[in-house]
Amino acid sequence: MQVFTTPRKIIITCHKWLAFALHKEVVALGFTTDRVFQTGVELTGTVQDCIRLNLNLRCASQVMYSLKSFICNDPDELHRQLVTIHWETVIAPNGYFSVTSNVFHPSISTNLFANLRVKDAIVDRMREVTLQRPSTGSELSGAVVYLFWKNDEAEVFLDTSGETLAKHGYRKLPGTAPMLEALAAATILSTKWNKTAPFVNPMCGSGTLAIEAALIATNRVPGLLRSHYAFMHILGYDKSMYEIENSKLKEQIIKIPGLKIIASDISKRAIDTAKMNASVAGVEHLIHFQDGDFETTQIPNAEEAAVIMFNPEYGERLGYETELEATYARMGDFLKNSCKGYIGYIFTGNLELAKKIRLKPSRRIEFYNATIDCRLLEYELYAGTKRVDKLNPTLNTETKID
Repeated sequence: MQVFTTPRKIIITCHKWLAFALHKEVVALGFTTDRVFQTGVELTGTVQDCIRLNLNLRCASQVMYSLKSFICNDPDELHRQLVTIHWETVIAPNGYFSVTSNVFHPSISTNLFANLRVKDAIVDRMREVTLQRPSTGSELSGAVVYLFWKNDEAEVFLDTSGETLAKHGYRKLPGTAPMLEALAAATILSTKWNKTAPFVNPMCGSGTLAIEAALIATNRVPGLLRSHYAFMHILGYDKSMYEIENSKLKEQIIKIPGLKIIASDISKRAIDTAKMNASVAGVEHLIHFQDGDFETTQIPNAEEAAVIMFNPEYGERLGYETELEATYARMGDFLKNSCKGYIGYIFTGNLELAKKIRLKPSRRIEFYNATIDCRLLEYELYAGTKRVDKLNPTLNTETKID
């Protein structure tokens, strides 16, 4: 099985509602997609294509290369199907592999049991064919096999990523309740920012939004900060495949003269953390950090597609929501009075608090932050009087992928 040159189904997974942004990324890389769904994108390609996808994608979690799909009704049938796969052509007989899974079948009470059955099948096949057996474990440090089994349909993949792609590797100090890097990138890619106009991020916390904005604007991709992937442990891997793709990453970095990215926070400690994370990401020189209340943030003159973006707290702790009502009201006043000509965005998981902003959003874009149903609210902050065409009024929209 020559997986590096044989085209098969590729599933790129992502967190819920990030598929819209992920799809845009995949298409921008020159790939044609076959399907977009709530938690991922499907296309056709080789494991060599997976190398490029792993290095370049911001919004993805895993890049999966399909080996076999089949009907499965019990663990014994799972074993029988898996021993027919030529595992000796993809996993070294004296190597190491791990198994992950998502299983929704009444015969399986825990994914750990399903993982064990997959491991048993692979080892049994390898012993029979090679008279050797690879080592196995939970660490994602070698080849990774992924099983998806729902009802009577099962499919087994090579997970070419290993550790998740959703973490971009620069956040050594996460700060308090940080936004996942892939989510931050997806929210920015969902805005109307043109990547050259000012991007302002008050309440920046550990700096994730500002850092992702700098990375996106200058075309710095996550592969620049990572050197290990599961595809490196698949038989047939040639290091030159990776080196060719990796060499392109620095070449594709661009400079934006006069780029203005501003990050502010009332906490001096948060600013220090954000600076350290930005330094690891290689973009500290592109971000102007300010400490102080968000109302003191220096706002550059508005340009077309200039963006100001907040990611405030949601008030999850009991009794804390009342304190945040005043903060949300002040954010609305600040946007209205100090950010004219900008496009404003507020990411929140509390739509009751969002009402305190007292501005009418032009778009409501659905996201999830872990298990919290969130919205990215967009506000057109007109510098003058808004003129509305009565025959074609602008309506509020809620954007989502079905």
